[in-house]
Amino acid sequence: MVLFSLSAFSDELSPEIDKQIEWLSANGVRYMEVRGVDGTPVAEISLDKARQLREKLDKAGIGVSAIGSPIGKINIKDDFDEHIKLFRHVCEIAHILDAKRIRVFSFFMPEGEDPALYKDEVIARMRVLCDIAKEEGVTLCHENEKNIYGDIPERCIELYKAMNGDMKCVFDHANFISCDVEPYPYAYEMLKGTFSHLHIKDANEEKEMVPAGEGIGHIPETIKSLANDEDGEFILTLEPHLMTFDGLQGLESEGHTSRLGNRYASPKEAFDTALSAMRAILENIK
Repeated sequence: MVLFSLSAFSDELSPEIDKQIEWLSANGVRYMEVRGVDGTPVAEISLDKARQLREKLDKAGIGVSAIGSPIGKINIKDDFDEHIKLFRHVCEIAHILDAKRIRVFSFFMPEGEDPALYKDEVIARMRVLCDIAKEEGVTLCHENEKNIYGDIPERCIELYKAMNGDMKCVFDHANFISCDVEPYPYAYEMLKGTFSHLHIKDANEEKEMVPAGEGIGHIPETIKSLANDEDGEFILTLEPHLMTFDGLQGLESEGHTSRLGNRYASPKEAFDTALSAMRAILENIK
């Protein structure tokens, strides 16, 4: 039997960590997927800052479902040695925050080139990251982001098989939609058995971000299938992208910018709407 638990990229609500924690507590969201801390990307915060964050989260009774790191979100031709150093720092932060999962990507592909040309290099780099993760006792969780190697399910499953189970899937419906891939049932069925958790982000036919269930991602159907296919606690992380927020530009690559409706009066209204939509989906599957 599966138990769904909600998490959130609460930096979409506010760059201020205290306001993030306040919203999570007030709305009964038990977890945070840490991505931005007082306006600084999580991979760039100091260990002292991470310890301060841990104290605040413990006091509020909020856990860290994953580190929303930018690891692997560089061009495949960029220097990898410096990136490894950054990943080791992220692992230290994960230990401080008692996070067992680290979200990663599989490198941006050179524009206009066939990703197949870089398959071996991507696998070699992901293997290095997986080996470090095993040493550190954390799990790599790969997100399907547009323009990276693993942006379509065929290449995602290729990576998971190459890592021999050492890397899991963070399934993002809207990101698949942006690549003209049907998230459910097509991508879901191909990737079933590899899931770590879901990022809850939906999009319509125009690829504009909308609340979960209002797009073409078939998120309600996905959740119903997960209820039958998974056991234990399963994390659903809100990442609605319903309006512009501080730090968004730093998360997106050139040529891959999310289409945000910006139909809400404030980030709080947008986030409240996203939470209500997700809870309505969960209520309907009971």
